[in-house]
Amino acid sequence: MILCVGLATVDLVYRVDRMPGVDEKAQARSAEVAAGGPAANAAVTAAALGAPVTLVTAIGAHPLGALIRSDLEASGVRVVDAARHSDALPPISTVVVVDGTGQRTIVSRNAGDLAYGVPEEGLPPAAVTLVDGHHPVLATAAARSATRLVVDAGSWRPVFHDIFPYAEVVACSATFRHPAAENRPATESHRSTIAGIDAATATAIGAPTVVVTHGPDPVAWFSGPRSGTVPVPPVEAVDTAGAGDAFHGALTHALWTNAPLETALREAIRVAGVRVRHSGARNWLSAL
Repeated sequence: MILCVGLATVDLVYRVDRMPGVDEKAQARSAEVAAGGPAANAAVTAAALGAPVTLVTAIGAHPLGALIRSDLEASGVRVVDAARHSDALPPISTVVVVDGTGQRTIVSRNAGDLAYGVPEEGLPPAAVTLVDGHHPVLATAAARSATRLVVDAGSWRPVFHDIFPYAEVVACSATFRHPAAENRPATESHRSTIAGIDAATATAIGAPTVVVTHGPDPVAWFSGPRSGTVPVPPVEAVDTAGAGDAFHGALTHALWTNAPLETALREAIRVAGVRVRHSGARNWLSAL
């Protein structure tokens, strides 16, 4: 089984012809409500690829929480709710996607300062565990008990200090900055500077394997003394929302099948490419 631990949100997704300006009203071409969040989207992806998946998150008893729970369960994800006795509003994200380019703007109210402990029944055993750093108490407990740990490090979170030592693979975005990483001098070439930042990030993280994604540009990887890149085939992007989450879910699924690192990265790139070619939160899954 794959265990995902982290954020689940109510996503309100609007598609517009162009991004509205300040104080401007816009009529959306379409609207959609679905479960979102890094761990939740990764769980849905891994389940769509055929793995048994459990998501441990914090949803609560608020009526909006039922939207999250029903969507995840319909997608084949078993949900363990660490906040089932709370009536607080669940995390909510508003996603505005520009029709034709796939560019998006996201406004979120995530977990905030709310802290939830490990459910009374504990965390289920899993062959591979993915954490996204949200809900730090849950994330730390999952990291410590994981057999194999994948970390979705989209942006720096203090809890990563406690999580990274347990990680087998840390997958971060190009915008991720570890406080201990040193940037390369600006006088170097752009390509050299990017490579230097990636290498500094990998060194600061210190995990056996570190992966750095760059959107449509090659994915860099660092594994001990070895490093390399995997190209990203060009695709026509229609909707980029959740593409990174799909990448992480597919990477975790591939590692669950014991695929070698570069094979797993190619599969994750393929799945993320499918995601961006389709509009909507769930329509793309049928194309896998």
